[in-house]
Amino acid sequence: MDTPLSTIAVVGLGTMGSGIADVLARAGREVIGIDISDAAAAQAVAALEASTARAVARERITEEERQDVLARFRTFSDLQAAADADLVIEVVPESYEAKQEVFRALDGIVRPDAILATGTNALSVTRLAADSAHPERVLGLHFFTPVQAMKLVEVVSSVLTDPKAVDAVTRLAQDLGKEPVAVGDRAGFIADGLLFGYLNQAAAMYEAKYASREDIDAAMKLGCGLPMGPLALLDLIGVDTARTVLEAMYAASHDRLHAPAPILKQLSEAGLTGRKAGRGFYTYEAPGSGEVVRDALTPLTSAEAGGGREVRSVGVAGSGTMASGIAEVFAKAGYAVVLAARSQEKADAAKARIAKSLGRSVDKGRMTGEARDETLALITPAGSLDAFAEVDLAVEAVAEDLAVKQELFGRLDKICKPGAVLATTTSSLPVIACARATTRPQDVIGMHFFNPAPAMKLVEIVRTVLTGDDVHATVREVTAKIRKHPVDCGDRAGFIVNALLFPYLNNAIKMVQEHYATLDDIDAAMKLGGGYPMGPFELLDVVGLDVSLAIEQVLHREFRDPGLAPAPLLEHLVAAGCLGRKTGRGFREYARR
Repeated sequence: MDTPLSTIAVVGLGTMGSGIADVLARAGREVIGIDISDAAAAQAVAALEASTARAVARERITEEERQDVLARFRTFSDLQAAADADLVIEVVPESYEAKQEVFRALDGIVRPDAILATGTNALSVTRLAADSAHPERVLGLHFFTPVQAMKLVEVVSSVLTDPKAVDAVTRLAQDLGKEPVAVGDRAGFIADGLLFGYLNQAAAMYEAKYASREDIDAAMKLGCGLPMGPLALLDLIGVDTARTVLEAMYAASHDRLHAPAPILKQLSEAGLTGRKAGRGFYTYEAPGSGEVVRDALTPLTSAEAGGGREVRSVGVAGSGTMASGIAEVFAKAGYAVVLAARSQEKADAAKARIAKSLGRSVDKGRMTGEARDETLALITPAGSLDAFAEVDLAVEAVAEDLAVKQELFGRLDKICKPGAVLATTTSSLPVIACARATTRPQDVIGMHFFNPAPAMKLVEIVRTVLTGDDVHATVREVTAKIRKHPVDCGDRAGFIVNALLFPYLNNAIKMVQEHYATLDDIDAAMKLGGGYPMGPFELLDVVGLDVSLAIEQVLHREFRDPGLAPAPLLEHLVAAGCLGRKTGRGFREYARR
């Protein structure tokens, strides 16, 4: 099997197959495209013609090079066309029966030394290989869509695969400019194994009417820096495809987090499979379009809803990084801000921290010196909460300790004027517990800012069962005025972002714990295959393993799902004092500053 893999057949010319054919032809391979549908084959040719024409227009290739690429791609409707292929890549629909039929037919067509690769992202490569006449030449080659842009390729070996075949396709992936990651045969492999559990939880969150589809998607994009929200991504992948992948993952893991949310079945059976159908979680301009159009489920904007109280002055309680950042955000938006700490000295130090932050903005040309001075003039440091007597909105940003927060809200209740809105910035504690510490629970709401507050655009607005409509409307209006994006959610552990993010991080830890993949391979897979700005272990070490463990424990206590129990490896590292970057060691070691 030491062939250079110069002639490659691609069986199935849908979106994925067309993309693979495009990349192979551009890399100098002779590509045999095979599909029983003449329309699919014609569409694949048209797609290659269009993509290469764009490359010529952008002066990335010459017209002569374009013609060479087009000449290297030929299409056929019969598998017999694969007879001379060095490698056959199968990307037919995600069904054992369909894939087995292709592999059995290829056994009687291809050369004995040809490699057979399946593009599955969930089905067992081992099972497909075992049903083949030559299981040693069967492996998985999982590309990510859009193939032309995504760098990751998962090279999947079964216990039967010849290492020479793995080496050959690994070299091919590198020659295509991709980053190959070697993985074992397990449902979902690395990237989809982590991604689809997260997508499934997002679907269940929406199905439970906990948050709107728009808010779930905005929260994950703005709170985690993801390129797409989970529900929009499900529509892009195909709701039916996601359901199939999750069924395979659940069959292997029996983890409730992988049991497909019922809404995926309902949408699939109704034919609402996402973009390709013109409707899934969202409604699209036309089948195949990515343009979302308003429908009956599209929520009103803050301006359309209206009905809030007037807010001219804001009190921020606390002197740490979050309190300083939140005070800076409100002052930049023109609000008079009282920044109260446990002492005047601490309050003055917090204002000095804001002055430094604004100074950096001036140095970078993001604001003028005059604007900095005007912003600082709006901030009044105070050594006591008594200074909150006349504020319209009081925002608590003290330690994440329920007893501390309840005591503070009891004091705010006595100090703040009637009609003032009282907000907590908690990321994991019950907002209702803070509200019940007052005699006016209807005025209490959650405003969960993300760190660093001046830079992060998201604010999760957490409404309890007692929060007044006008208080909710007030905070939405204020959030828009400070140029943040508000998302609404109910008062339960994790809200939107942490409830979706931390189970994903926990599952990544389990992969390492089970010796399925390395830290580096998992981080690379999620950055290159999922478009994540950081891999899960990079992120865990930044957040802090102790903080991560605490959030996992809160989620597990709230939902009582065994799949949410913190991974023992995380617990062991925290017990050992390995808390991430702040201690110099977490999942990785860091140079001490």
